[in-house]
Amino acid sequence: MTMKERVSGVISELAKLYPDAECSLKYEHAYQLLFSTRLAAQCTDARVNIVAKELYTKFPTLEAFAECDIEDLEAVVHPCGLYRTKARDLKACAKVLIERFDGIVPDTMEELLTLPGIGRKTASLILGDVYGKPAVVTDTHCIRLSNRIGFANSKVPVQVERELTKIIPPEEQALLCHRFVYHGRAVCTARNPKCNECTLATYCKSSKE
Repeated sequence: MTMKERVSGVISELAKLYPDAECSLKYEHAYQLLFSTRLAAQCTDARVNIVAKELYTKFPTLEAFAECDIEDLEAVVHPCGLYRTKARDLKACAKVLIERFDGIVPDTMEELLTLPGIGRKTASLILGDVYGKPAVVTDTHCIRLSNRIGFANSKVPVQVERELTKIIPPEEQALLCHRFVYHGRAVCTARNPKCNECTLATYCKSSKE
């Protein structure tokens, strides 16, 4: 079986399993997805969604974030951990978005990476989910599944991103990464993966070892 056939098979199987896969972070505005993704570092999406309800009520605009008392912001994001760093980044990011981008979240990787606290993973999520552009989001699930299946041979996020970008059709990249998350949580877990239940066994390198 060629790599192209394996990729097509994995995409097809996961599409059947998770037809409605989407980002689990809830948001109404692009900057909210940007901020929530920053809060999700070393924190679950479920907890971030709980915190976000209060966060975007208390600070309903970018201006509110930019002008807020940092201690007030820290108090709200505290449950997400690393709250001082995250609050600082959110406030600084809001200022940059207002001053340099007229309050609009940019739509290029290069510009997104100039925002305080924003790395390639977050930038890719914005590009894929907000702007519908080809983007590979290399979170822990994507990295784990890509290596197990045999699509990548590295644990370094940027390297996995490069390897997947070469073999995954552009129009499938963002959705496939969301489906990797769903499958990584439900079946291909970090510990004790349910290989006997996995519909990807035909295409998976690990199932043949």
